[in-house]
This record gives sequence, C-alpha cells and structure tokens, in this order.
Amino acid sequence: MTDHDAVAPLSVATDLTLTVDGTPIEVRSTGDRLFVEVPTLRTALRIARDGEGVREQLSSVLSLTDLTVEVRVREATVAVVGAGADPGVLSRELGVDPVEARLEVIAGVEAVAGLLPGR
Repeated sequence: MTDHDAVAPLSVATDLTLTVDGTPIEVRSTGDRLFVEVPTLRTALRIARDGEGVREQLSSVLSLTDLTVEVRVREATVAVVGAGADPGVLSRELGVDPVEARLEVIAGVEAVAGLLPGR
C-alpha cells in the first residue's frame, strides 16, 4: 500500500470569505479544486511569503487528498499547489517548489496592475 492509498480523495463544497490582515479573500470550490481569489498580486506574494514554512506540508496534504488550490488575482491563476500542480524550473528558481508559479500570468497581472517599470 502506498501513502496515496492511505488517504481517501476529498471533495470540498464551499463559498466563503476569509480576512487576512484586514484583506478579504474569497474562497470557492468545484469539488476537487479550491480557488483562492486575492485582490492584488502583492497580497498573493505576502501570503506566499508568510506561508513559506508550511508549503511542503500543504502540498503533501492536498496531493494525498487529491485536492488542488489555485491562487488567483483578478480571475487569473498565478500559482497552483497540490494534486494539480506541475512545478518546473521557474518554481525551483523562485524557491517556491512544490508550488507551480505561472510567470506569464504573473507578468500579465503585474502589467494590468501597473507594477512593471515603464508603465
């Protein structure tokens, strides 16, 4: 028996709002995928940095339970963690492995938010 056989897949049904340091964060789900909608890329980065110590544990629990979390800014997925994550070179270079970072989306969100130089 493998570790994956020891835990049954979960299904999550939720629509809720969390508040992190006074910032509202919407969470919704489609069963095996949770969408965490943060208002800005800066908020997403702050949460990622604050959660650095639990990144591996969160990824393991999500993978074992066949759940995926997408972190989204303005409906664009900037990071994926858990069963559906596919971290690559970018994630390793950014030091966020096992989280899948989506640079093309992050760059687009930054441009929309006016965070890139020359904008």
